[in-house]
Amino acid sequence: MLAWYERGGVYAVAHLRGGGAYGREWHEAGRGARKEATITDFIDCAEHLIALGYTRPGRLAAEGASSGGIPTGGALVRRPDLWAAMAIQVPTVNATRNEFTESGPINVPEFGSVTTEEGLRALLIIDAYLRVRDGVPYPAVLLTTGLRDARVPPWQPAKLAARLQAATASGRPVLMRVEENGGHGAGSTRDQEQALLADVLAFILHASDGS
Repeated sequence: MLAWYERGGVYAVAHLRGGGAYGREWHEAGRGARKEATITDFIDCAEHLIALGYTRPGRLAAEGASSGGIPTGGALVRRPDLWAAMAIQVPTVNATRNEFTESGPINVPEFGSVTTEEGLRALLIIDAYLRVRDGVPYPAVLLTTGLRDARVPPWQPAKLAARLQAATASGRPVLMRVEENGGHGAGSTRDQEQALLADVLAFILHASDGS
């Protein structure tokens, strides 16, 4: 991150309800039907940074990967006005279809199942794809995937990229980065990791006002 700091960048980590940072109770507070808290916590963190003067919406970027696509994707479609850019890597963004993927069933206890009313309601909270609306000025968005990803198949971020490209009224780019010889990040070579980081940082710098 030294390259980011040398350019005046500020980096903040959001520990959201639903994650494991503060134990089981913290996890349960953002799980299942309570998953909206994970997304609103992320939005609250962004607004806090703005309120303290660290940034402003024209310069604020967010990043999340894998299940981190839930808060980033959720915040993107709920508060598109809050962000200059979103970089969402190998993300779960179409949760109502996740159950039918190779690794989907193992996530049912955490996210829910479309076969029950309670589970479907929980999945609809975290499905960013279904919340995209036509004519909304969305920020610049970079979605990434690997063609060998067995955990979150490439069609998930691809669907969101296509939907955003068709819907956005901002004129800002919606891009899809595909790693042909990679998967979910584990096992990536150093060159692959560095190339991905360079692309993400370049995208964020280009999308932020004054950079």
